[in-house]
Amino acid sequence: MMTDPIADMLTRIRNAAAARKRTLDVPLSKVKKSVAEILKKEGYLQDILEVEGNPRMLVLTLVYEGKQPKIQSITRESKPGHRVYRKAEEMPRILNDYGIAIISTSKGLMTNKQARKEGVGGEVLCSIY
Repeated sequence: MMTDPIADMLTRIRNAAAARKRTLDVPLSKVKKSVAEILKKEGYLQDILEVEGNPRMLVLTLVYEGKQPKIQSITRESKPGHRVYRKAEEMPRILNDYGIAIISTSKGLMTNKQARKEGVGGEVLCSIY
């Protein structure tokens, strides 16, 4: 039984990037789809495709710069046994703001930069650069 589906998604992305895969499959959920949409908007994913079936899947297409994947590091910050919360003023700066952190706020999922701009805090899900 999987206890942390977001960590599973991030691990699949990390493994696909390390293996130089172009696409990968992830079981579909609303949170995973929101995380994938943020990654696409920030330029880390090229495309997101929702595939019907049993189980429903997300097919993610990774972005490469030359032969190197754009995602150099992707880590889970807040875990089921150790939640990490930050106020708007305390939002993390990932790689001096070249990277992003995905934050779960009362206004939905957003990047650390958006949360800082809107003045909302929340749970730090993961960091990517």
